[in-house]
Amino acid sequence: MAFDKTIYKKLSGVVAPIAFQFLMASLVSASDAFMLGFLDQDSLSASSLAGQVAFVFSLFYGAFSFGLTILAAQYWGKGDHKAAEEVLAIAMRYILIVGTVFTLAAFLCPRLLMRIFTSDPILINEGAKYLRMVAFSYLLTGFTQVYFGMMKVCDRAKLSSAIASLSVVLNIFLNWLLIFGIGFFPKMGITGAALATLLSKVFETAMVLIAVAKKRCPGLNIRAMLISASPELHFDYWKYTVPLLINQLAWGGGVTMYSVIMGHLGSDAVAANSIASIIRCIIASFCWGVSSGVGIIIGGMLGRNEFEQAKKAGGSFVRFAIVIGIASGLVILALIPLVLNVIHLQPQAQFYLKYMMCLAAYYIIGNSLNATIITGIFPAGGDTKFGMICDIITLWGVVVPLGLIGAFVLKLPVLAVAFILTLDEFVKIPAVYLHYMKFKWVRNITKENVA
Repeated sequence: MAFDKTIYKKLSGVVAPIAFQFLMASLVSASDAFMLGFLDQDSLSASSLAGQVAFVFSLFYGAFSFGLTILAAQYWGKGDHKAAEEVLAIAMRYILIVGTVFTLAAFLCPRLLMRIFTSDPILINEGAKYLRMVAFSYLLTGFTQVYFGMMKVCDRAKLSSAIASLSVVLNIFLNWLLIFGIGFFPKMGITGAALATLLSKVFETAMVLIAVAKKRCPGLNIRAMLISASPELHFDYWKYTVPLLINQLAWGGGVTMYSVIMGHLGSDAVAANSIASIIRCIIASFCWGVSSGVGIIIGGMLGRNEFEQAKKAGGSFVRFAIVIGIASGLVILALIPLVLNVIHLQPQAQFYLKYMMCLAAYYIIGNSLNATIITGIFPAGGDTKFGMICDIITLWGVVVPLGLIGAFVLKLPVLAVAFILTLDEFVKIPAVYLHYMKFKWVRNITKENVA
């Protein structure tokens, strides 16, 4: 019990700022949906679908920053800060390349991107306006997200949380000014929501650069970013990042397919699904904070060769994840009356929303458990391939095909299709637990004199 108290105290110090950061990020989507919902349902639906481009980009920066934390957490725990900073430079190189590609695509061909998600001409037109305005935020987001990953590794999680949270507050405030045209600001609608996002990311980037200039976190070695000084460390980074990237794309591609399926079931389904997803993401913030904190703490233990302590910590964290998942589900159920009273949709969309939130309540239990194990415990010891295989099989071998068949072949009701699309987390639980008990993740992946 003394061990549990100690490890939970350490976890809380990491989880609280990370979870708060996830929460604040979720509130941006919530404010977009809430404010645009006051204008019209088409603006809400279009911004939700256009936001899928940012979601796909998040899969890339999520993988690159995740690969950073896997290696850097162990090297930092070991005391080799130079190697950890080299990993930062490697990760930054690739996220800036990918961010440039997304920025150009959203700016130059936004209508083409929107046609992937919907065939509705109104939604395509409105979404294209959003994408062209928000395009340059992708490059800035990639830069800041990788740096936030490094801040968490080097015990600056509170700093990253503070910067991200201030950026979110600014984003929400600018949403209010620019969507509705408050004071001397023009009423820009969905374009105003996009501009608010871009300006908040400019602010966020400036704050990160100030923190680096004041040596509150490691600086970026430009030379190492252009040419890696350690081919061995570069190889190790990609060794653990490639499975993560494939995993992210497989999982994210499956989730994007959910939006594609819902996007072709009508505006009512899109609007209800977007609100239910936002609520779920807000409540799941603590679950994701736990998984991130778990990975950093266990990674540090493994870097110090504290293998038995890491096993005990893993068991405690798994039990904790189940409790958090159940509590999160109950919170979502309790919020249903409030959400239905605050969010005003068309009657059919309102009906869908009520039951989609019920689906979200049970989905989050499996999500909490799997996130802690697959994205927290396993990668801490370099075990990144299992999550890739697991998500590819469950999403693309089971859930997505069933969803497509249910929606377009069997013509099932919207809520029946929505239920099918929430099965992935529970389909993979038995395989996840069996793999966890093999303890292949209990290993030190650092090397000597690599930087």
